[in-house]
Amino acid sequence: MKPWEIIAKLESDNSRLYKEAVIDDAAVEENNEFFEGCRLALDSMITFGVKKVPLRNGVDAPGGGIDWSTFTLAITGFINREITGNTARDMIAEMMKNSTNAQWNDWYRRILIKDLRCGVSEKTINNVVSKKYLNYAIPVFSCQLAHDASNDDRKLTGKKMIECKLDGVRVITIVYPDGRVDQFSRNGKELLNFQKIKDQIAGVRNGSFKVPMVLDGEVMSSSFQDLMKQIHRKENVNANDAILNLFDIIPLENFETGRYDLQQKTRTEYLTQWYEDNASRLANVNVLSNAIVDLNTDEGNKLFKMYNKSAIENGYEGIMLKDPSAPYECKRTNNWLKIKPFIEVSLEVMNVEEGTGKYCGSLGALVCSGHDEGKHITVNVGSGFSDLDRDQFWRSRDTAIGQIVEVRADAITKNQDGTYSLRFPRFLRFRGFTKGEKL
Repeated sequence: MKPWEIIAKLESDNSRLYKEAVIDDAAVEENNEFFEGCRLALDSMITFGVKKVPLRNGVDAPGGGIDWSTFTLAITGFINREITGNTARDMIAEMMKNSTNAQWNDWYRRILIKDLRCGVSEKTINNVVSKKYLNYAIPVFSCQLAHDASNDDRKLTGKKMIECKLDGVRVITIVYPDGRVDQFSRNGKELLNFQKIKDQIAGVRNGSFKVPMVLDGEVMSSSFQDLMKQIHRKENVNANDAILNLFDIIPLENFETGRYDLQQKTRTEYLTQWYEDNASRLANVNVLSNAIVDLNTDEGNKLFKMYNKSAIENGYEGIMLKDPSAPYECKRTNNWLKIKPFIEVSLEVMNVEEGTGKYCGSLGALVCSGHDEGKHITVNVGSGFSDLDRDQFWRSRDTAIGQIVEVRADAITKNQDGTYSLRFPRFLRFRGFTKGEKL
């Protein structure tokens, strides 16, 4: 089968088992073109540097379209950025003209936009090929993640590197020796809207890297809401105030294999030195400061508490604790621990909403409103309840309205319309026995 015919079959049924059977048939038939195309589309580390790829309409090109070898030869120039801008646009137009509608719209175009649009991800394919057809496996993008230590003091021992935990967007920046710079989200989604940051990193020549390197960090903007509006916007992008805050560095080769054994402390020192050598060219790049404390000592615990208190007072999301001697591992690990403070606010129940699905006929959420720290907060609180709570509160919903509830959340957030809400609100308790009573 032609690859676009396989795509059409995959689109025809939403069943996971059906899709896996179709993929298995393609593997048995050794449909190399299909799997090579899946790799190009689903491997996050392969990018083409193109934003717009039009659909093809009209009469099919004569001769059955363009063959696979011609297409892959052409897009090699996109991958290594030898072909960019208007030249890339013109080449896409020429390939589209010489393709059939199905070949272009259902195959070549989907590769270039990095989306097969048939309900298949790299994990779907890997589930099928993992035992017999490993040559068709697709690398899964991953980076190091932290465990939550907020409620587990047993992890808070020994020497730790302390950093502030930022309230931004994780950004993996890959820097090539030739000056090319690519950026990805933590899930491998290519990020194209921080061009100012990419240009500054690409402009660093003194002390540039001899091998491809990964800079791990988090982008911050004037506000989290503003950042979310810009991160995937395709037009009218305004991310000039975004700052990339770096906290780790790894060779790309090791990032792809999932592990880099150089110690955290040494990696941080190398990253800091690179930044200091080039800071004059990196106006929108920063390296997070850190401190090393020994949590097995009274002095270390005192410094830890001071650093944690300062982070909260200065509006950070919390703190990070890192093992100074640990490697970088592309998975969630205790080598990095996050401690996020929470807030508790008392709000009035304005309404009670019924749940859906398994909670139909019981409480879905409390609609709450009130003032805290001079801000008027309105929020739906739908978590923190047991099933018994949901049944009881729904039966007594008329008496719940007007009562005061205590809500725990990560932070007060500002909505796009200027109103305030809470991030990850959880019900704690009612504060009184009668309406308006706050005990």
